[in-house]
Amino acid sequence: MGGHPERTPSPSRREPTPENMTMMQGFEWYIPADQQHWARLTKALPQLKEFGIDNIWIPPGCKASSKNGNGYDIYDLYDLGEFDQKGTISTKWGTKRELVSLCNKAKELGVGIYWDAVLNHKMGADHKERCPVVEVDENDRTRVVSGKYEIDAWVGFEFPGRKEQYSRMKWHWYHFTGVDFNAENGKKAIYKIAGEQGEGWASEWDGDVDDEKGNYDFLMGSDINHEHPEVREDIMRWGSWLANEIPIKGIRFDAVKHFSEDFLREFIKNMDEEFGPGWFFVGEFWKDSLQDMNDYLARMKYKFSLFDAPLVHNFSDISRANGADLRKVFDDTLVQAQPVSAVTLVMNHDTQPYQALEAPIEGWFKPLAYALILLRDQGYPCVWYGDLYGIQGEHPFPPSCGGDLPRIMLARKLYSYGQQADYFDYPTCIGWVRYGTWDRPFGCAVVMSNAGPGSKRMHVGEMHAGEVWTDVMGWNDAKIKIGDDGFGEFVCGQTSVSIWVNEKAKDRARFEKEFDADIYRIAYDESGSTSS
Repeated sequence: MGGHPERTPSPSRREPTPENMTMMQGFEWYIPADQQHWARLTKALPQLKEFGIDNIWIPPGCKASSKNGNGYDIYDLYDLGEFDQKGTISTKWGTKRELVSLCNKAKELGVGIYWDAVLNHKMGADHKERCPVVEVDENDRTRVVSGKYEIDAWVGFEFPGRKEQYSRMKWHWYHFTGVDFNAENGKKAIYKIAGEQGEGWASEWDGDVDDEKGNYDFLMGSDINHEHPEVREDIMRWGSWLANEIPIKGIRFDAVKHFSEDFLREFIKNMDEEFGPGWFFVGEFWKDSLQDMNDYLARMKYKFSLFDAPLVHNFSDISRANGADLRKVFDDTLVQAQPVSAVTLVMNHDTQPYQALEAPIEGWFKPLAYALILLRDQGYPCVWYGDLYGIQGEHPFPPSCGGDLPRIMLARKLYSYGQQADYFDYPTCIGWVRYGTWDRPFGCAVVMSNAGPGSKRMHVGEMHAGEVWTDVMGWNDAKIKIGDDGFGEFVCGQTSVSIWVNEKAKDRARFEKEFDADIYRIAYDESGSTSS
């Protein structure tokens, strides 16, 4: 990959260039359980919008099994921080009133909200029920390793605090396919619920799930039986209810490889038919296998995206290998194979330090990784809260990229447009150019190195002849003059990246404004108002 076009691109003047979109994951795993997060995000919205964030994926807002739960330990779909359940009215993130306020403020500013839907399982049941099961091999859930017998399982969900508001559905053992705990004797195992209920209804693992471990339907907690008609009806109804309760623009589906693809297709179809096709849907199919991701997308049929897990693993591997070949960074990634369906990212709540799926990325490489997802033509980039604001908890981390990640976000919003020319012609130093468009003409040139200082002669266009380009990151103080032939000799520092733009380009002054990463200054008074 490399070189420049034979002639400078001549973009069409027929239509305005669509603005680059960037999404942000609006949380990390160790955010304090102070019920103030909706308020924090509300306060941060104007600044996030100013630096280029268009949509925010918020954490699961449904009531968890405990007041400190992040929401993946989901208890009640219909409680968004409104009812006194599990020892709290608020979720870890705040109350329903504060959630609605966040969503309304986002809508006012033109920022979309993506909901995090946890539809695979439930946790924190209200009571035990006796149910028939068979034990299965933990590493091959298709292999039964016991006879059929009964256990006491936490599978009874009554939601007493909600008192049937919004939904009258009560959950019983036959609404689930499996559990991992026998409350009668304290034994942990993978138990497949094996009984029949009603008119011959039989519980089985969902068949259209990932084939890891034979059948990867069961993940955790009380695994939902998406084939049961009462379950399907209630969750479909919940989707419509949610969209009418709060203004959201899309949904991130948790753990999609663990529950029925047919069910998910039907859910998306219903949402599109009721609310229009403009919604954004993305699934967490976390598997370092491009082939499996391609196959999944082919089966989904509807417009659907996946997070590019293989790209994250490439970032991790390259950052930890001395002198790794940067030219291979996109090998076997979703963004290379299906860019329209790829949500690109550097880190998330599952891969962050001290999490089960941790994918370590060295700090020096974070700016390079973000440049690779934010400043190129392919993929829909997702910036992570922990990189923007830092990580809390027992092992805190400061914001990544030396606090300069917002500059890369802003460079995407302002200058990363038009045809792309790659200069992937040297293992430890690569670059590319964005030529701009008729109505966004400035363009940019990016150079990065994972070894010593880098230099790359690149063509930005004859229309820029005589201009002086500087690094919007402020990490390199060179001034690059563009020759009459449209070429410049662009440089970067050791293990670093530089983003070059005409020093007189429109909105260059916006890079002088500092991003306030101290999001935890918000304090509450007794009335619930906020101040900083």
